[in-house]
Amino acid sequence: MAWRRPLAKRRRATYFRAEMDGPFFMDAVITPHRSLTARGFIILICVLTAINAASAGFFLWIGAGPVPIFLGLDLMAIIVAFRASNRATLRQERIQVTATEVRVALQSPRETRLLWASPTAFTRVTLQGEPGDEDDVHIHISDQRLRVAGALSRPERLAFARALETAIRRARSAQG
Repeated sequence: MAWRRPLAKRRRATYFRAEMDGPFFMDAVITPHRSLTARGFIILICVLTAINAASAGFFLWIGAGPVPIFLGLDLMAIIVAFRASNRATLRQERIQVTATEVRVALQSPRETRLLWASPTAFTRVTLQGEPGDEDDVHIHISDQRLRVAGALSRPERLAFARALETAIRRARSAQG
């Protein structure tokens, strides 16, 4: 499951551990799925370049000179879109549960931003969506709510919600 992956860089784990008291009942890092590897990206761009070059040659042969320019722009747009998508997969959502606090942070290569911090005793986990088809996992306290684990597939989200509920329940019992 994607939410059980270990951290790639230990530096980030040290940063969070220093800020939270007590043992962790959950320390989950959720990373988006990556459908295309770096090698696959290079192969895809090479194939698209070959197709565009053949098309450009044909259009130059029939006298349509501006068309190859647009084919090149099209290829550049595809490269930029894939690079932006790849950059988005570097963001990680980190959920930590201790006996005193539940934290959610968004980590990227440039920064770590705390999205949520609440006392464990009052934090609840809910599944939201159509009846019988609950898709979204939310943690909430009073009227504040945060959607978590959006990068997981539906079965993984359901398993994650159960694991998060269990971790919070165990943390409450350890606290009291």
